[in-house]
Amino acid sequence: MTPEQEIKNRIHTLKQKMGIDDIEAVLLTHKPDIFYFSGTSQDCYLYIHIDHEPVLFVKRYIPRAKKESSIKKIFQINSITKIIKRIENLHHNLPKTCGLAFDVVPVRDFHFYQDLFKTTCFVDCTHIINACRQIKSVYEIEQMKKAAGLSEKTFFYIQENIRSGISEMEFCSIYENFARELGHSGTLLTRHYRAEGFPFHLLSGKSGGVAGAIDTPCCGVGTSIAHPFGAGAKLIQKNEPIFIDFGTILNGYHMDETRMFVLGAMDPRAMEASKVSIEILYELLSMMKPGVIMGDIFEKSVQLARHYGYEEQFLGIPGVKSIFIGHGIGIELVENPIISKGKQDVLKPGMVFAVEPKFNFKDEFAAGVESVIQITKDGARFLSTTPHKIFICKP
Repeated sequence: MTPEQEIKNRIHTLKQKMGIDDIEAVLLTHKPDIFYFSGTSQDCYLYIHIDHEPVLFVKRYIPRAKKESSIKKIFQINSITKIIKRIENLHHNLPKTCGLAFDVVPVRDFHFYQDLFKTTCFVDCTHIINACRQIKSVYEIEQMKKAAGLSEKTFFYIQENIRSGISEMEFCSIYENFARELGHSGTLLTRHYRAEGFPFHLLSGKSGGVAGAIDTPCCGVGTSIAHPFGAGAKLIQKNEPIFIDFGTILNGYHMDETRMFVLGAMDPRAMEASKVSIEILYELLSMMKPGVIMGDIFEKSVQLARHYGYEEQFLGIPGVKSIFIGHGIGIELVENPIISKGKQDVLKPGMVFAVEPKFNFKDEFAAGVESVIQITKDGARFLSTTPHKIFICKP
């Protein structure tokens, strides 16, 4: 359960930001946002007025919502249309302005809410929700540390159990099953409606050198043309570089890590590129501190790749390179802010990023590393506990 004081602190911060932007109320409809501000992921809507206690409207299932959430005003509804009368009874009128997270609310739903709240002007509150969620509390950092522990256990399980002769997807099912038994929820949450989160991102040998549909340096072949990314039917072989990008979710919080594996002896070029990716990761860690401009971190990563002689392969093949080196992470696998090219936002204490210097050697292999980094008061530290090394496994 999310502690009651944690929820109170989050709502207090949200109301402060609502006041600055002159937003009278917000209506949260996106489940990760509702979970963040209420502590429950039941089918519900969270209404927060700047001058009143928050109200949770639950479609199903109210006994669990009451048990899970510390929100005091919780009401059963059988339809979203019923909340208007409830709000009028509680607060005597509807808000003049109400925030919606425009980045996740479908256009059809927006029009529905506008018809429902006939006298209310809906405005975008995505930025204030992001501003709240991007600064992790001590409680949230502890949850992410637990997810890091599960991720570390899974990578060591992979080292002990990976073998040649089975398909990428088959082995993914083996290590994912191990993680699920320890609490991994399975589905990874992503905010953008065109993005998908999946834990089976194992690219062995030439699979790593395939570009494709997702905005990441290393795509993989996937299982079909309908799912053209991640692990596929290729059989894992001895002595080839094996790139494993594993997303973990535990108690609602994500961890996102990539490590390189080999059964036997890795090709010298792949070994060198794998080591360089770790060098770049540590160089970026030393640069990351409050006040640093995010775009400068991206440019530094490109400069380092050029210095080591891997500019062509860095962040993807020429023509389809990614323009980010890290992304926010927490209740969703990919959150704002993004450490991307030209971004002028600065790092702040409490921000957490998955940083991923990666290389794509077209039609040959992928190499890289990814770890989660927390911005502290005067620098940065790894939340990831999985060793930064190339995992050499028995063939």
